[in-house]
Amino acid sequence: MENNRLRILVLDDDPIIRNVLKSTLKEKTEVDIADKPSKAFEIMQEKPVDFLISDFMMPEMDGLEVLNRVKEKHPEIEVIMISAEGDMDTVIGALRKGAVDYFKKPFKAEDIWISIERTRKYAELNANLNNYKNRSKYLQSLINEKLGVDIIGKSAQIEQVKKQMQQVAKTSDTSVLILGESGTGKELVARGIHKLSDRKDEVFGAVNMSAVPDTLFESEFFGHKKGSFTGAVADKAGWFEMANRGTLFFDEIGEMDQALQVKLLRVLEDRKFTKVGTQKEQSFDIRIVAATNKTEEEMSSGKNFRNDLYYRLSTFTIYLPPLRERKEDIPLLIDHFLNTIEKKMCKGVRKVHPDVIKTLQNYSFPGNIRELRNLMERAVIICEGNELLPVHFPESIMPAKTKAHAITKECGEEELLDLKEVEKQTIIKALEKADYNKNEAAKLLNVDWNALYRRMQKYNIGK
Repeated sequence: MENNRLRILVLDDDPIIRNVLKSTLKEKTEVDIADKPSKAFEIMQEKPVDFLISDFMMPEMDGLEVLNRVKEKHPEIEVIMISAEGDMDTVIGALRKGAVDYFKKPFKAEDIWISIERTRKYAELNANLNNYKNRSKYLQSLINEKLGVDIIGKSAQIEQVKKQMQQVAKTSDTSVLILGESGTGKELVARGIHKLSDRKDEVFGAVNMSAVPDTLFESEFFGHKKGSFTGAVADKAGWFEMANRGTLFFDEIGEMDQALQVKLLRVLEDRKFTKVGTQKEQSFDIRIVAATNKTEEEMSSGKNFRNDLYYRLSTFTIYLPPLRERKEDIPLLIDHFLNTIEKKMCKGVRKVHPDVIKTLQNYSFPGNIRELRNLMERAVIICEGNELLPVHFPESIMPAKTKAHAITKECGEEELLDLKEVEKQTIIKALEKADYNKNEAAKLLNVDWNALYRRMQKYNIGK
């Protein structure tokens, strides 16, 4: 028996019907026949069955009772009902109880085959859809594991953000607007809201609104049918269809063209869209989370962003503070990034020099958390020991004096190899030790006074 051949069971007390269906279907399927329900149930118990074609009027029980028992004990079996009676009550009753089709006798055997093919294709599409959803959930879990959805920090500002995330996640469809500078982690907050909500098992879709061309807006968001325009070589699902029942994140919403804002507003108000190349409207059930690096005043002024769309998106607003306003969180973030990067690179870097932490806490971080992560990754790449030192960070971040003060050990840590910086710092130490007496400092350095003076001018060293 071929594994891919359908297995069909014909249940009918009329031998003519049984034989006609068997001869019609046996070329492409494996067919069993039964003249009464009890025999049919024995066959279903002994071997797998894909389709049951059942008469309505039979000895032992009627077709509806057969249908009930099949759906109770063998829900995977599809049932097609046939009967000499064709009143609407009988048809509706069979379909409501799970029959996939109903035919009145006499019927064409070809019609039964068409029904089987149609049902089989539907089952395949449904299975593919379920596989797609399962893959999406798996990929989403990998993304969450890789990017993380936990907000790192213990500052009062971050505790407030966490509280707001938990509050809005309890609602099913409240729109959220996240405000904050670039690199503050707005998408992380959006993913966190999704993960905390009832929609967590569905798709989280992220769209950079500034990167969507005007000409492709409808295609990207609503989808299109094959052949609806030049280049539409296949059907495509848009974001509203792909993220249905999930969360859709509009990043950089403040950069969206005003002409497109009108289209987006209409769709969000109607909760319906129409695919390009079709006339049929489709509904969607999605939570919208938007984010922008513009201020609340810029967004609500009405100059570059429509007020009506702003109010539609900002039902619940979360402000994400820049890193410079939450400096107490910087050591936690440093530790988090070090662990994450080290886990990926396996270089044996285990700690960060205190001078690094102190200096980074005093740095303004114009690029916010994204800049900190990049700095940490660069430092781990450069480091050849087990500790990140000031020398592993750019001059613009770590002052030269801080770098020079990182005294290192022979095992595992690194020496300062900038010859000019070493000379400069050595002169400064000699001057400090000699209480800025240049003659005494020159003796300590074993150089002439004139040589010391020239070097002091070269490095712009003065009292």
